[in-house]
Formats: sequence, structure tokens, C-alpha cells
Amino acid sequence: QVQLVESGGGWVQAGGSLRLSCAASGRTFGIRTMAWFRQAPTREREFVAAITWSNGLNTYYADSVKGRFTISRDNAKNTVDLRMNSLKPEDTAVYYCAASWTTTSQTVGVSRRYDYWGQGTQVTVSS
Repeated sequence: QVQLVESGGGWVQAGGSLRLSCAASGRTFGIRTMAWFRQAPTREREFVAAITWSNGLNTYYADSVKGRFTISRDNAKNTVDLRMNSLKPEDTAVYYCAASWTTTSQTVGVSRRYDYWGQGTQVTVSS
């Protein structure tokens, strides 16, 4: 089992920045990929960003956040961070951290390939 706990959400004006953090515990040695997804009211959960857990060398981003968001990991602390800059009102959503034991580079954006999820943290961007 893997436990994931997100923190760092909140309210910010458009153009501002926030940093989300996800702390992983439990059987983290088997994790292949860590990712962030988000879900806005009335919308399906969507992929935001992902990173390979072992070395952090491979990162993946949704087109909508590319150039504005940065995902990083600290294996010593077992955390994955999402730095969000130039936030827009359409970034408003509940952000979820997720861990997968089986994703490949072709499936990092597929939510059903993730085995563990955090409880989510709200991000609200006002215009």
C-alpha cells in the first residue's frame, strides 16, 4: 500500500503562483510514476503532469500547463511537488496526487493506470 497526502492548495489571483506538495509513504519502492491530475466541477478528471519516480529524468505535461507548471521530486523526502506559475481561472480545480506501479511513457496521462490517489487539495484562481 502507498499513502499519498497533498498540501499547498489555496486561493490566488490570476497570474499568481502556488506550490503543491505530495508526501508518499508506505511501499514507495515499487512506484514507477508519480503524477498530478485535476478535476473541476462538472468536468472529468484530467492529467496535469507526471514524473518518473526513480530518477526524475522524465517529465510529462498536459499542453494546457506546459511552460507554466513544473513537476519535481525529492526521493530523500518521498515528495513530489507541482510548481504552478501564471495561474489562470481555468486552472481552478481539485488537484490530486497519484502513484502508479505500471505506467509507461504512453500511459502516464491515463488516470485508470494509477493505483493510489491522495485526497485532493483545492486550488482556486480568481480573475
